[in-house]
Amino acid sequence: MVIDSEVRLSLLDRSRTRAGEAETAALRGTVARAAQAERLGYGRFWVAEHHGVPGIAGAAPAVLLAAVAGATATIRLGSAGVMLPHHQPLVVAEQFATLSAFAPGRVDLGLGRSPGFTAPVRRALRQTEHDFAADLAELRGFLTGTAEIGLHPRPEGEVPLYVLATGSGLQIAAALGLPVIVGGPLLGVGGDPAPGLAALARYRREFRPSEQQPRPRVAVSLDVLIADTAEEAAELLLPEAWAMAQSRTAGVFPPLRPVAEVRAATRSARQQQYMDQTAAAAITGTPAQVASRLGALLDRTGAAELVAAGSTYDRAALAASDAALAGVFGA
Repeated sequence: MVIDSEVRLSLLDRSRTRAGEAETAALRGTVARAAQAERLGYGRFWVAEHHGVPGIAGAAPAVLLAAVAGATATIRLGSAGVMLPHHQPLVVAEQFATLSAFAPGRVDLGLGRSPGFTAPVRRALRQTEHDFAADLAELRGFLTGTAEIGLHPRPEGEVPLYVLATGSGLQIAAALGLPVIVGGPLLGVGGDPAPGLAALARYRREFRPSEQQPRPRVAVSLDVLIADTAEEAAELLLPEAWAMAQSRTAGVFPPLRPVAEVRAATRSARQQQYMDQTAAAAITGTPAQVASRLGALLDRTGAAELVAAGSTYDRAALAASDAALAGVFGA
């Protein structure tokens, strides 16, 4: 089975650190993965923003995307996303307009509103209450040259905007006429899809066409990992699932550890529950199994893009998974 070629295939790389590696290796790994994604025919490569997280080296999307742009030539590049409450809209507009000057026509700006991971991070970011919808509208005004305050960032240049949306974020995106990237519980993978489908239906129903986006557009994001057998693919997810379980029980999101080490680790019933939840929210398996499950998800959500966010300790296994997923999409 090959997925409909009209659905765009993307990768999201969070620059996951690995036990025993320097953190800078994670950033170099992100750049190398983007170059491979371009060779495999992926349509877009996304990076993310996290601060003070031991397991993630990607803290500066605009800087990281500049390195990715220098190592690629055709693939689109995006942030999924920049957390707007951490920044002034003008600064974000300037950064991404500058980035677009070096990779014209290839840069997309995904925006979210997640708070800092811990209280010290939130204090260090000087995080205060923000009106996400107002900040988003102001940022768009800067990038389109329509800002009411009459200030035009330099360099000039439009950058398409996306909203990382959950709950009210979907309504904000609909009101502003922007495309959305959705994941997690909204997708209903391994659970009840009804609430997510209702939320997406409301987004489409309330969507107000904009110059950037005349029609509603949905991208879905989740962990996707492929191997020769279902058992091997499920094991590839173990390092990420273990890190997620530790973050929820110990408050620290750690670097990825080898599959064998995770398999042998002693875990509490609560940690096992969190690991099971991570597995349920992911799609893993052989190419045929993943194609079937993804096809059903894309049909159910009407998504125009898959943002595959899988990660594992073994970089070679991850590269093989990326190549297999490209094959599923006929890339």
